[in-house]
Amino acid sequence: MKKSIIKRLKLWEYQESIYKMIAKNRKAYYEYFILDKYEAGIMLTGTEIKSVRAGKLSFNDSFCLFVEDELFVRGMHIAEYTQGNIWNHNPKRDRKLLLHRQELKKLGKAIKGTGVTIIPLKAFINKNGYMKIEIGLAKGKKLYDKRADLKAKDDKRQIKERE
Repeated sequence: MKKSIIKRLKLWEYQESIYKMIAKNRKAYYEYFILDKYEAGIMLTGTEIKSVRAGKLSFNDSFCLFVEDELFVRGMHIAEYTQGNIWNHNPKRDRKLLLHRQELKKLGKAIKGTGVTIIPLKAFINKNGYMKIEIGLAKGKKLYDKRADLKAKDDKRQIKERE
C-alpha cells in the first residue's frame, strides 16, 4: 500500500475513537439499575450548542418522556450563551431526541405500565461534531440496593488498597 493511504487509514482510526465528553449523570447510576442503553441525537439551536461546547450543561432531575410518539428530554439545563443576544434560548425547555422509529417503538413498549423510565446518562460530541446523548432504560433502586452497591464498592476499594 502507498504511504498516503496508510496515513489516511490511521487518521480515520484515530478520529473514529475521538469524542468529547460534556457531562455525565453520575447520580443515575446510584439511583437506578440501567437495563439498556441507546445513543440519541438531540435537536438544539445555535446558542444552545455553543453553550454546550463551553460545558454549560446539567442533568439534574432530567428525564425523558413520549409526546405523540416522539421522545423529549425534560429538565436538562443548558445555560444561556453569554454572548447571545435577544434570541438566546430558554435554559429549561424540552428538547427533542432523535432515534430510529424501531428504537422509539421498543422504548415505548418497555415503559408501558411497568416501573421503568428513560433517563439521560451522558452527553458528548461525536467525531462529526454533533451532540449526542446516551439514554438508558432504568428501573429505580430500593434503599437496600443502594446500600449493597456502596458496600460492594467499598470492599473493592479496600481490596485494591491491600494489594
